[in-house]
Amino acid sequence: MATSDAPLQIGRVALTVNDLGKVGDFYQRVIGLQRLSGDAEQVLLGVDGQALLELRADKTARHRPNEAGLFHTAFLLPDRAALGSWLRHIAAGGMKLDGASDHLVSEAVYLHDPEGNGIEVYVDRPRDSWTRRGEEVLMDTVALDVPGLLGIGADDWQTAPNGTVVGHVHLQVGDVAEAEDFYMNSLGLDRTSHRFGASFFSSGGYHHHLAGNIWNSRGAGKRSANATGLAELVLEADPGVLAGLGANSFTDPWGTRITVAAKG
Repeated sequence: MATSDAPLQIGRVALTVNDLGKVGDFYQRVIGLQRLSGDAEQVLLGVDGQALLELRADKTARHRPNEAGLFHTAFLLPDRAALGSWLRHIAAGGMKLDGASDHLVSEAVYLHDPEGNGIEVYVDRPRDSWTRRGEEVLMDTVALDVPGLLGIGADDWQTAPNGTVVGHVHLQVGDVAEAEDFYMNSLGLDRTSHRFGASFFSSGGYHHHLAGNIWNSRGAGKRSANATGLAELVLEADPGVLAGLGANSFTDPWGTRITVAAKG
């Protein structure tokens, strides 16, 4: 399934980076994004002409890993064979991974870019296979069938296939209850799951478009102004949703800038 049927979805993620060339090359070479435009200050990357990631250069910005901000950007591939092919591409290149998990609703692989920004590459299971308990979707973290994925993959990975999108973004926050209040009441999202130290939010019944955790950032205050990492999160909304929000620019309690644009 795609997330494009959701009333509110992820459009693109903007990151502040020290080394624009090195980070941009990584997302093209490892993740398979295509360079859409750019100069010495900014690069726009995406798939099939759709922007998914914006990199903004700031050589003086500092890396502060325990602040609120980005936990990972999750790139959703269109099918399981694509994830298998990407894994074969990673294995052939000797790339080190941070982890791999089966979340019941999805199969996911984790890594990070050269400046420590978290990345997830994943594929969803069919929506009708998800288990729901009331208003929430059952998710877990169990062992990923890596041999099975490698077995259905091919050795032909060149770029991320058409249909690849940013499926969700996972954030570091200072307080889960405060995150729930903001993302549910200000952005109108539903809570679809929760576990110790984290809550997950979505629109239109998806397992989650956004999540917030305190695993590395419990008690964090507002983010530093001069920091690498998440600079802006751009969401896309149906016209009715955008009108109902009453604004197209928000800032979460930890200083993360969120822009909501009309779809298309």
